Amino acid sequence: GIGERAGRKWRQVMVIPIFERWGLNPREQRIATIAVFVVAAMLLLAVPVGLATLVSSRKTENEELRAALTAVNGARAQIRERQERKSSIAQRYGKKAPQLAGFLEQSASAQKLQVTDSVDRPDIPHGKRYVERTTIIHLKKSGMGPIAKFLEAIEKSGHPVAVSRLNIRKRSGEPDSYDVEIGVSAYDRNDAAAPPPEKK
Repeated sequence: GIGERAGRKWRQVMVIPIFERWGLNPREQRIATIAVFVVAAMLLLAVPVGLATLVSSRKTENEELRAALTAVNGARAQIRERQERKSSIAQRYGKKAPQLAGFLEQSASAQKLQVTDSVDRPDIPHGKRYVERTTIIHLKKSGMGPIAKFLEAIEKSGHPVAVSRLNIRKRSGEPDSYDVEIGVSAYDRNDAAAPPPEKK
């Protein structure tokens, strides 16, 4: 065909004269010509393969970079959450809880509960910075709904207080009537400055 004739003409014009200058005989020229076309074909195949490898490498690098950025953002979120939690705890303990007997009686009255008696327990130190003080109260003939709301109000008061004791006894023969013993502890932070050093 026309293509074959053009190919032969190109080999005769370009390739063969070069090989003749090198002193190759016709058989060696044919072998060398085949070798040239094989090398050219390999080069043509190598270009797209190399480009594909480069694209794949860039894609892998982009994925690794994206994963690293995701990890950094996740770490930042964790640090921010930890700082917010620490700030919330510091803010809560920075405000000293009120006297527990009056605080509990006021909270109980808001739920139409009556405190029959209250007892303050001795303070308990926790290390050098915190002191726990506890008050025990008793409620008589109380409904479960108001009791639950009373306990929830204590936990959500914003003060460093917690329910440390809870005993509930059902009154026989009386529907939704309970006698309750509740212990509430407050945790005070001791921010007193250290005593100045003695003068020599």
